[in-house]
Amino acid sequence: MRIIRDYQYVEPQDRGASVAIGNFDGVHLGHQAVIDLARAAGGGAPFGVLTFEPHPREYFAPDTPPFRLMSSKARASRLEKLGVERLYELNFNSALAELTPEQFCRRVIADGLGLNHVVVGADFCFGKNRKGTVSDLQRFGDELGFGVTIAEILEYSGGQVSSTAIRQALSDGKPREAAAQLGHWHRIEGPVIGGEQRGRELGYPTANMSIEGLHPPKLGVYAVLVQVLDGEHKGSYHGAASIGVRPMFGENKPNLETFIFDFQGDLYGATLSVALVEYLRPEVKFDGLDALIQQMDADCARAREILSAP
Repeated sequence: MRIIRDYQYVEPQDRGASVAIGNFDGVHLGHQAVIDLARAAGGGAPFGVLTFEPHPREYFAPDTPPFRLMSSKARASRLEKLGVERLYELNFNSALAELTPEQFCRRVIADGLGLNHVVVGADFCFGKNRKGTVSDLQRFGDELGFGVTIAEILEYSGGQVSSTAIRQALSDGKPREAAAQLGHWHRIEGPVIGGEQRGRELGYPTANMSIEGLHPPKLGVYAVLVQVLDGEHKGSYHGAASIGVRPMFGENKPNLETFIFDFQGDLYGATLSVALVEYLRPEVKFDGLDALIQQMDADCARAREILSAP
């Protein structure tokens, strides 16, 4: 997958593509439907995704609490797995934010990227102050020579598929409900960082990862599926993980600590993808280490049982 970050400097082989446009946070089933339409509309042309980094919401409200379901790197990885050939990950800055709907269509879609066809969701808005609608997009497409397809909003048994609904499911400790909308397990991806090695002292060495910048799922313990994405231990594993602030050991930033079952080895610096499968219990401050270890034994036994089921 080729990644293009500047619409003003585009190689000839990256022009003429059929693309899906949006933020694609989580790459949920609704996003995947839009991407599939872009693939089908291409007629043999390269097909891709046009998105923005940082997320416009981060740009306009930098002090807002973390809301992203995935980092830009994790999003790119997920899109590549879906077969996306071109990722137009444009730098969202003041110049881009000030473009009117017509300027966006003319300067970015038509002249800059030279796109052949674009696919958007029915609720898509664009341009300065989000004034552009899908009707405007179709009109400008007719004028400027690119095709436009409008995808219907996808529904599931619980309502409309959306990143907002997925965040709520994760906040409620319902990762299976989130997965039903995502079409895949919700994963937290990133490098293993150094910790205080308390888990090792307790007989439960953990791989520690930051969740900074991401929407925090409900704090507590989860049964998880783990993929080690690089290094000598690359592969798939089962485990139990804690997302929280470690209340027994003072005030700490929320992070993710994963104990991988039956694993021996050093994972520092490796990139992990940890999938939340089932919420086991909330984070608790125990009276002592013996009580904590006893609970961890029970957590791991329960996680093994859940993950061994079909």
